Amino acid sequence: GELRRALAGVTPKVLTRQLRELERDGLVTRAPAATRPPRVVYSLTPLGASLVPLFDALVAWWQEHAREIEARRGGSA
Repeated sequence: GELRRALAGVTPKVLTRQLRELERDGLVTRAPAATRPPRVVYSLTPLGASLVPLFDALVAWWQEHAREIEARRGGSA
């Protein structure tokens, strides 16, 4: 539910498929939580966590270059 809310433009079907692929590839683990209502908790594995510095670098690059890219698109960042 939290992921669905955070990713408002993603359909539940697509989100489920992507999470299953990430789990299959060893990037996340899926663990049912013993709560009411039932929940599932996803966590990064060590392999998934090894990607965090790469994503941080991409975010930093975007923050540095977003205005230039948006200007070339005719918009604003």
